[in-house]
Amino acid sequence: MERSRKSGTPYDHWLLSEALPTDAADAIAALPWGPAPVSDSSGKRDTNNASRTYFGVENRATHPVCETVARAFQSRPVVEAIQRTCKVDLTGTSLRIEYCQDTDGFWLEPHTDIGVKKYTMLVYLSKGPNCAHWGTDVLDETRTIVARAPYAFNEGLIFIPAGNTWHGFAKRPIDGVRKSIIVNYVGPEWRARHELCFPDKAVA
Repeated sequence: MERSRKSGTPYDHWLLSEALPTDAADAIAALPWGPAPVSDSSGKRDTNNASRTYFGVENRATHPVCETVARAFQSRPVVEAIQRTCKVDLTGTSLRIEYCQDTDGFWLEPHTDIGVKKYTMLVYLSKGPNCAHWGTDVLDETRTIVARAPYAFNEGLIFIPAGNTWHGFAKRPIDGVRKSIIVNYVGPEWRARHELCFPDKAVA
């Protein structure tokens, strides 16, 4: 959080550099999961729910980096740093980390994230000269793109979901694989418990 840069336009969001320890970011990018076949997502990730990947109980047990990163985001020092920087209360929430590998044809319609999500952080994990334009689009309430998060290895974007936090990914060429993780803290009403890092333990 010390390396975050806050912007208030069109809503409060933070741009990150060196979001994760470099060795952890490299290890996530090297996880042995290939991207799912591209299908028409209709601009929504949940269209392809069956092929989505999370740092859940099984993957934490199988892949050390999933365990390490999940433990870090579950820890009191990290949670307190997020709360202090973003002025958000995460008491009683649960940690959810999704690993995304987007390929050509992927897009996301403008959306604001559902209310059960209390915090959203995206960390970008691809390298190379072709990915500079792969950042998340930030839109105002008219659904007009006003900014695009810089996409570079281990950089990212944070925002606190609210009614005005419009974001998406306008369809554009993806020459390669657009890798990222999405870190959410979600409320106790979250139903898909298998997606949670620690389904039986809320953050302190």
